[in-house]
Amino acid sequence: MKLKHLGVAIVGLVAITAPFVCPSAAQPAAPGEAERRALFLRGAQLWPVYCNTCHNARTGAEFSPAEWEMIIMHMRTQANLTPEDARAVLEYLRSSR
Repeated sequence: MKLKHLGVAIVGLVAITAPFVCPSAAQPAAPGEAERRALFLRGAQLWPVYCNTCHNARTGAEFSPAEWEMIIMHMRTQANLTPEDARAVLEYLRSSR
């Protein structure tokens, strides 16, 4: 009986510590070229809907990729962007440099 509980505890400990020991376990795989292209196209459609409503047109080169990431995090709450839409707009802005 004690052995069974020990096994459950070890499995739980591995599940909790896996992201720290093996960072790739915590992060999804990087998107492939086809997925990035689909995100870019979706972002190109969403950008005028969400961003251009209040802002003048901005090029992707206006800010660095890291700055765009911070801007999207802030604007996601302001514009009620879903996580998927925010990711698509971010890919569009990063790629249109």
